[in-house]
Amino acid sequence: MMEPKKQLQPTRERLAVLTPGLGAVSTTFMAGVELLKKGASQPIGSVTQMGTVRLGKRTEERTVLIKDLVPLADLTHLAFGAWDIRGEDAVQVMRRSGVLTEVDIEKVRAELSQVKPKPGIHNPEMVRRIEANHTKKTAHHRESIEALRQDIRDFKKELKAERAVMVVCMSVETYRPPSESLSSLASLEKALDSNHEDINPTLLYAYAALQEGIPFANATPNNSVNLESLQELARERGVPIAGRDLKSGQTMMKTVIAPALKARLLGLSGWFSTNILGNRDGEVLDDPAAFKAKEVTKAGVLQSILQPEIYPELYSDVHHKVSIHYYPPRGDAKEGWDNIDIFGWLGYPMQIKLNFLCRDSILAAPLVLDIALFLDLAQRLGWKGIQEWMSFFFKTPMAKKGLVAENDLFIQQTKLKNTLRVIAGELPITHLGLDYYGDDLPIP
Repeated sequence: MMEPKKQLQPTRERLAVLTPGLGAVSTTFMAGVELLKKGASQPIGSVTQMGTVRLGKRTEERTVLIKDLVPLADLTHLAFGAWDIRGEDAVQVMRRSGVLTEVDIEKVRAELSQVKPKPGIHNPEMVRRIEANHTKKTAHHRESIEALRQDIRDFKKELKAERAVMVVCMSVETYRPPSESLSSLASLEKALDSNHEDINPTLLYAYAALQEGIPFANATPNNSVNLESLQELARERGVPIAGRDLKSGQTMMKTVIAPALKARLLGLSGWFSTNILGNRDGEVLDDPAAFKAKEVTKAGVLQSILQPEIYPELYSDVHHKVSIHYYPPRGDAKEGWDNIDIFGWLGYPMQIKLNFLCRDSILAAPLVLDIALFLDLAQRLGWKGIQEWMSFFFKTPMAKKGLVAENDLFIQQTKLKNTLRVIAGELPITHLGLDYYGDDLPIP
């Protein structure tokens, strides 16, 4: 059984949450935390703030808040820093994004007007739909890394933070399959030295963070710590990593519905998914090469959940279609449509129709908070490399080479809560239930 290396005590040190990308998601996250600090709202959607864990048997009636079970950083100790390829401060971004009302923005204007991004790393071939005006003037990957590492040190000083975590919330980059030049740490180092064109900005942020000993999570589909080379670096540097691509809306629903179909052994013929989205993320995804990166993470969840190799009669011939359409009038209020063609007893067909009118950044913001706090917890425990117990938050969760990552939301939740139980010195819960009936059943 996994055990924590040490018993953690609560910390009162400041924690800097650094976000490459100062857009709708990151500013909604920051504004939400500042509103919570003022007692002006509720942390709805946050596992760390509202989630509970049952301890022991049901008869013991011990249920505690997660934030009381393990010593997470307190929200009052969080401070924010960001990079972006546009020069707007956080308040300007919030007003442009149109996620929050002017009433809420005004409540946090004083705090968030101080969040001014440092110049970002930009490759115009990888993010084509944004006119960058606030970029680093570095000419070589090694220069960019050193500039980012200095930024991290400067952020910690400026924010008076003893610790930091990095959560990437930047735009989706154009899709490129991982190349051989990024397959190992040794080959990555050579690629960095040669200023190789395969290296994307997100990878540079990840490399800089790991070299600075900063826990790193990727909330986008961009290549970074999903690569074995950076996983090797994370283990070598003793830094926890997590990712990739936040599981917030349509894909979250897939990881709920698909397990239900498999649990009841209902067949699946096809799953058609489309989205309309009007924010900057939607504009970037209007580029087919950028959409391909998102398609890979959105389309990959069904196979690992349904296991067609085990249930060929039910899931070996599923037609899975995913699309995203940029529609400016919708703004951040994304709409996801799903048509699910299933079949049941004797092969008779049925359908499920789902129309999820959601708010993209409202769903994503609490995930950024939870990821940051859990990554910081892992760092303080001395854990390193892939944090598979955090799979709950990601479309394409990472697992050790040779393991199939779990995508079933409920298995992921059990994994998350059992890990927290172990951290707190409590026993994991199997939900077996037989021990309640031991006097009546011949339990082997």
